[in-house]
Amino acid sequence: MATQSVRFRGMELLIAYSRNPTVEVRNQIVRLNIGLVRKIAYRVSQQCTEPYEDLQQIGYLGLIRAIERFDPHQGCAFSSFAVPYIRGEMLHFLRDKGSTVKIPRRWQELQREGQKESKKLEAILGRLPKDAEIAQALKVSLREWQESKLAIQNRLPLSLDATVGQTVDSVLTLGEMLPDAYHEAWQNREEERQQLHGAMSHLEEKTRSAIEYVCLRQLPREEAAKHIGVSPMTVSRHVKRGINELVCLLQPQVSGRLAS
Repeated sequence: MATQSVRFRGMELLIAYSRNPTVEVRNQIVRLNIGLVRKIAYRVSQQCTEPYEDLQQIGYLGLIRAIERFDPHQGCAFSSFAVPYIRGEMLHFLRDKGSTVKIPRRWQELQREGQKESKKLEAILGRLPKDAEIAQALKVSLREWQESKLAIQNRLPLSLDATVGQTVDSVLTLGEMLPDAYHEAWQNREEERQQLHGAMSHLEEKTRSAIEYVCLRQLPREEAAKHIGVSPMTVSRHVKRGINELVCLLQPQVSGRLAS
């Protein structure tokens, strides 16, 4: 009962926010969904080295984006709608934080000379030389040689199958941590679908039916006319009027997405 009460309160706030978006109402919705953000942040933190607290803060940005784009009149659960935004914001953070390693020229030259000395020492010693022996031949400290070698190794591209973490029953690969382009495309299509249905709910009933039959179901105008109970010419007028009204209704939302 308590869970149902929280869900009912959440939907009330979402409806109120869609009618009159204010920071106060938005913050109330955020507080009701703190548990969702924490749950996702914990899961992602188990798959990377970033602190749980940092991921949680980033997750709130995704939650706010979901609140601003959610249409409460489409019958979709807010938690299902919000999860891709929250998780996506965290993955974007992880992706953007990674950067190409720039190796100092001094270390690059040291590695080239080190490879030459390594081959010479291997021929003399009859085995692979130790780091200390290579460093001595190069007349540099052991620490500098090892740091330069590690930097070069870290610059090499990783396989998508490279293991980056482990759970109780499976390993996590680099490929699983990368943003999913297909999922992002699905998320964009879901947004557009909700926006379209939200805009169509503002159309007059017969105009909405004409758009659904002709544009969405792609029925001939004559067949759509039979379903609606009007003439084919009237269906054409409804379609033209509906498209014009939808363009006006959707234009602010498209502009908002482009701005963000």
